[in-house]
Amino acid sequence: MSNKERHWEKTKGLMMLTLAIWFIFSIVIFMFGESLNNGSFLGYPLAYYMCAQGSIVIFVVLIFWFANRQEKIDEEFGFAERGEDE
Repeated sequence: MSNKERHWEKTKGLMMLTLAIWFIFSIVIFMFGESLNNGSFLGYPLAYYMCAQGSIVIFVVLIFWFANRQEKIDEEFGFAERGEDE
């Protein structure tokens, strides 16, 4: 297997994991919104908090996490772009 193919396999794995996390926090949690309202966070029903704040925070963290992990994969296989501008 070539270096490019191994890079693509790791990138696909990371992409699938990221999409799974995105799916859970954008769709699955809200399918169970009614049962989530039994709990609370900072005085608000949990489903309301996840809609208003929680998912947005998770998505922003997910973007930075994905970019960091992808950069490490790129560096591992010699496709990194850091240092080219220096």
